[in-house]
Amino acid sequence: MMNIKVKFRAATLADVEQLRQMEQAVVDAERPFNDDLKSGDQHYYDIEQLISNELSLLLIAETLVDGHSSITACGYADVRESKTYIDHDLHAYLGFMYVDPKHRGKGLIQELIAKLFEWAKLREANHFYLDVYADNTAAIKAYEKLGFKASMIEMKYAD
Repeated sequence: MMNIKVKFRAATLADVEQLRQMEQAVVDAERPFNDDLKSGDQHYYDIEQLISNELSLLLIAETLVDGHSSITACGYADVRESKTYIDHDLHAYLGFMYVDPKHRGKGLIQELIAKLFEWAKLREANHFYLDVYADNTAAIKAYEKLGFKASMIEMKYAD
């Protein structure tokens, strides 16, 4: 019988290499939803900045299976000033939501997002935003299950 434990912690610079691999997994998973993504390795995130910025928390789920540790999920919250026409001063933008396929369906992303909410609320950010591709129905359903609602749809036209 396997002994499995999960702990959540802030990412450190020692995690960057593994996080870069996860970033590529995110890019690869999103390729079917955006034919404009360049081929090869692409970088969405400034991982070092997310780790070092006091207004950001890059959180990871570290899973320990029979003494072997690995990062199995990640996501960040970035506290930002809201636009002047919005009825709140601060909000948290969420991104880099990823769970290793072997660990999906275990509630890791829900727990990770709950911890990001808690962290952001301590910094007076009580509104949360994220981006998701319109055709990514699995992700949309997961976020709706957590209480997110569609707010605005980005549209594109290419000639």
